Amino acid sequence: MLVTETLTDGLKRGYTVSVPSDAIESKRTAKLAELSKTLRLPGFRPGKVPPSLVKQRYGNAVLGEVLEAAVNDATEKLIAERNLRSVAKPKVEVTSAFAAGDLEFKVELEIFPEITLPELGAISLVRYVAEVPAEKIDAALGEIAARQKEMVDVTEDRGAEAGDTLVVDYRGTVDGVAFQGGTGSDMAVEIGGTGFIPGFSEGMVGLKPDETREVPVTFPAEYHAKELAGKDAIFTITAKKLQRGVVPELNEELAVKLGFESLEELRKLVTSQIRREYDQLTRLRLKRDLLDALAAKVDFPVPASMVEAEFQQIWARLEADRKSGQLDQEDQGKDEATLAAEYRPIAERRVRLGLLLAEIGRSNKIVIETEELNRAVQAEAMRYRGQEAKVFEYFRKNPQAVEALRGPIFEDKVVDFILELAKIEDKQVAPDELSIDPESV
Repeated sequence: MLVTETLTDGLKRGYTVSVPSDAIESKRTAKLAELSKTLRLPGFRPGKVPPSLVKQRYGNAVLGEVLEAAVNDATEKLIAERNLRSVAKPKVEVTSAFAAGDLEFKVELEIFPEITLPELGAISLVRYVAEVPAEKIDAALGEIAARQKEMVDVTEDRGAEAGDTLVVDYRGTVDGVAFQGGTGSDMAVEIGGTGFIPGFSEGMVGLKPDETREVPVTFPAEYHAKELAGKDAIFTITAKKLQRGVVPELNEELAVKLGFESLEELRKLVTSQIRREYDQLTRLRLKRDLLDALAAKVDFPVPASMVEAEFQQIWARLEADRKSGQLDQEDQGKDEATLAAEYRPIAERRVRLGLLLAEIGRSNKIVIETEELNRAVQAEAMRYRGQEAKVFEYFRKNPQAVEALRGPIFEDKVVDFILELAKIEDKQVAPDELSIDPESV
């Protein structure tokens, strides 16, 4: 075949490839001869069909197969001979078919850049670590005890106060007419608690058992029942029982009740949980600082198609956040051109770092073991308590879903590899200093 380079623009390459017509004809003749050995046609014994008849009936179909194979083979040979690493499947366009002479076609592709790896051992980082304060442990234990509080009847003669619970019957009306879902009995209402229509629980302050009171409220404009949204209502409330929550003492008895051998064992568990949270924050910050350091050490061209794909993912998330009213405050009020100008460099940085980490992993033969993928699948299944079997079945039927887990595992392994080589200094800080924005770069 004859190859002529027609395009060299950054990472884009273009070629014109010509395959001689006699090579195409030779392959077609051989394929027709192979076909004739097993071909069965009325009036002819197997393998005795005249070559001219075989060509007449099947020549065009066989030619199509031969041309497709010739294009694929020539493209693969071109890529192999020139040691090209294509980002995606090459774009192929036939410009001159066999009928007009030689087979000629164009090949356009985008290649991965040549990456010179930085000296990983020269990277210097600070790892910020924090001890778990005793007051943090005590606060967590206090929350555990609070979740075990028991409701007891209030015996003194007083009205409901914030934090108390009233057991009530209620009936709601709008313009004097009861509405669906507005009537109930024996409902426990925490005074000042959340989850109620604004003013509902607050209107019960001072109410005593066996007393009845009318409480006016206004349904929120975004209330889920549209027929009530924004309307004024009156709830007639009859108090039946007044209770308060009693938090049990944090002691050995409570620890045993919760399934622990001792209070000390419970304290150790809480401490280890908080320690894991701190360790995760430490790693997030160290990883971000590492990526910043790597980004500062390399500058190579990145495939435009990969940047565009990454940018479109970012843009899709921005649009979703905009529609749900969750757009970052700093992005609110910016027009699309401004946002695009700010986020496209972020997309380019992500692609460049992704390619760099991939090259570091490839050069150092870092691979993902089957056991690691299996553990990742198990971790995903554990996120859906009670539906683990369905999750396992989903991954079994969708190998591509399993492959989607490969990227994060590979990235973490490469990061760990680099951190083993880098110079890292530990620095003790207050826990609040670990709480940086963990947004991935």
